[in-house]
Amino acid sequence: MKKILTVVGTRPQFVKVAPVSKALRQQFKEVLINTGQHYDYKMSGVFFEELRIPRPDYDLGVGSGNHGEQTGEMLIRLEKVVLEEKPDALLVYGDTNSTLAGALTASKLHIPLIHIEAGLRSYNKKMPEEINRVMTDHVSDLLFAPTETAIRNLAKEGITNSVYNVGDVMYDAVIANESIASSRYELGRFDVASGDYYLATIHRAENTDNLDQLKIIFESLLKLDGDVVVPLHPRTKAKLSQLDNYAEIHAAERLKVIEPVSYLEMLLLETNAKAIITDSGGVQKEAYFARVPCFTLRGQTEWVETVEAGWNSLVDVREAKLKEVIHNRLASRPPYVENLYGDGKAADKIVAQIAKHI
Repeated sequence: MKKILTVVGTRPQFVKVAPVSKALRQQFKEVLINTGQHYDYKMSGVFFEELRIPRPDYDLGVGSGNHGEQTGEMLIRLEKVVLEEKPDALLVYGDTNSTLAGALTASKLHIPLIHIEAGLRSYNKKMPEEINRVMTDHVSDLLFAPTETAIRNLAKEGITNSVYNVGDVMYDAVIANESIASSRYELGRFDVASGDYYLATIHRAENTDNLDQLKIIFESLLKLDGDVVVPLHPRTKAKLSQLDNYAEIHAAERLKVIEPVSYLEMLLLETNAKAIITDSGGVQKEAYFARVPCFTLRGQTEWVETVEAGWNSLVDVREAKLKEVIHNRLASRPPYVENLYGDGKAADKIVAQIAKHI
C-alpha cells in the first residue's frame, strides 16, 4: 500500500482533512502531520475530536512566530519526518505557512506534491497567503482546483498538466456536519436567537496589525443594529487590548466577544446569523454554503464566485459605512446560485485521481 504524507496546521485545514482522510485511507496509508501552526485547543485540538479525524502521527508543535521564523522551523522539522517516512507523495491544503513548508520540503526532496485548493488568486502579493498559494502551485505535481476560475488562473501561469476541477472539500465537510451541529449545540449558549444577530470573525494581519484599521472595524461593529457575536482569534485578542477604546468595546453589551469556537459551534452560528462579517477565506465559503449574506473586510478575495453571485460583498470600512452596506444588501438579496463549488463529492474525486497518478 502506497504512503501519502499529509501536512496540516490550521483550522480550515483540519476541516478539509476530515472528508479527504476518510476517503484516502481506503486506498492508501496516510501519515498525518500537524505542524502546530494553530496551537490553541479551540483552534486545533477540538477539531480532531468533532470531525473524527485520526490523531496526527506527528505533532511538530511549531506554534506562532514571524512568517520566516515559523516557516523555517516547519521546514527543519518536516524534512526530518519526510526523510524518516519516505512517502510516495506529500499532500498539502490551501495557502498557509504550513502549506508552503510542506511544498518546499517535497520539492527539495523530489517527492511528488499534491495541492488541494489549487489555483486560487487574489492578485494581491501583499497577502502572505497569495505568495504561499502561488509558490505551492508552481512546484506541485497534482493540482486539485475547486472551481473553473481556479483552473483558468493556473492556465494563465502555464500550469495545465495534472490539473482537475473537483469542487471544494469544505462543502463535503459542511454536508457531513451541519445536522450534527444543530443537534449537538443550541444557540442559547451564546445568548442569541436565530436570524437576530451578526457573526464577525477578524484575524488577518492586514486588519489586526494595523491598530487604526482594527479600531475602525470594531467601531463599525458597535454601530450595527443588533447583537454581534465575535469569536476572538488569539492574534486579534492580543491586538484588541492595545486599542484606546478597548474599554468601550469590552463594555458593549451588544458586542458579544467570546473565545474561539469549535467547528460545529461555528457552523451553528453561521447557519443562524442574519449576516456574516469576516476577513477569512474559509468563512466566506461557509457563509455561502449556509445561504447567509457575507461582508468581507478586504480589498480582494480569492473566492470571486461568491462576489459575482451577489452573496459576498467586499467592504473597505475606511471608505464605506458597514451598517449602510449591510442594510442595502439585505434589502435586495439576489437569488441563490447553487453549486458554485461542486456537488459535495470532492474527496472521492480527489482520491480517484491520486490513485491514477501516484
